[in-house]
Amino acid sequence: MNLDWTSLTEAELATLSIAGREAAFAEIMRRHRQPIFRMVRACVGESDEALDLLQETFVAAHQAMPRYDGNRSMRAWLSTIALNKCRDWGRKRTVRRFLSFAIPVGIEAEAVTDDQVPIDDAASDRQELDRVTRAIAALPVALKEPLVLRTIEGLSQAETAAVLSISEKAVETRLYRARAKLLEQLGDR
Repeated sequence: MNLDWTSLTEAELATLSIAGREAAFAEIMRRHRQPIFRMVRACVGESDEALDLLQETFVAAHQAMPRYDGNRSMRAWLSTIALNKCRDWGRKRTVRRFLSFAIPVGIEAEAVTDDQVPIDDAASDRQELDRVTRAIAALPVALKEPLVLRTIEGLSQAETAAVLSISEKAVETRLYRARAKLLEQLGDR
């Protein structure tokens, strides 16, 4: 039996993955790795750390697949797992800084390479992208997460609310505050 993995629904892929079909989980990863990576990178501000967290997200998702609700969006479910990994990473980073008594280091995102950005972009555009990425990563978690999910990843307001376990009105309020804080941080350029 030769299946066309691309034609299966996410619920079907989850069922086949639980049954031990590795190709089903590989298809889930293929469909969602780019948007989940972008979301994680926006949350942590570092591409290398984002790759590690992406891998941790998919390992955790594979282990938790029997608990996946086929009526729920796979992307929203994976986003929830990824945000939890980002929160864990943030806590560990804070503890390491505290224990090392190091001088507080600002969040410095290295140059972000993205397959969707043309190679011949001007250096000023890349610097502006880095500046905005650092500003987003520096937002408080409660503002950063809805901004990334809604604005960057394009989840609906209802999906964003479901991922974060908050009301749609709270999503709206946090987006407003996040944008205001970004404008304040970035100033008028």
